[in-house]
Amino acid sequence: QVQVVESGGGLVQAGGSLRLSCAASGRTFSNYVMGWFRQAPGKEREFVAQINRSGGSTYYADSVKGRFTISRDNAANTVYLQMNSLKPEDTAVYYCAASSIYWSGSYYYPATYDYWGQGTQVTVSS
Repeated sequence: QVQVVESGGGLVQAGGSLRLSCAASGRTFSNYVMGWFRQAPGKEREFVAQINRSGGSTYYADSVKGRFTISRDNAANTVYLQMNSLKPEDTAVYYCAASSIYWSGSYYYPATYDYWGQGTQVTVSS
């Protein structure tokens, strides 16, 4: 079992940057695929980025590719989301998620994650 807590959200102007952090508890952090999702008002929760257990492979939604970078430090039990060139449409509550599920498919869907943080608000002004 793992518990995750996000931090680093806030208000930023378009074109600016933020770095979100996700601190995890538990001694088996490296066994979890980690992902970031976001949910804007009136919209469904959507995939943002995912990183595999070793940190060697990353995946991004087309909407953030080239602007966002996901990384993890297994020794520190922490995953990060560096967000650059922010746009107003990036405004959302951002959630960190952990998956203990082993399967051959992708980790693009909320159902593939079984542990979730409380969320942190990111607001990008125009």
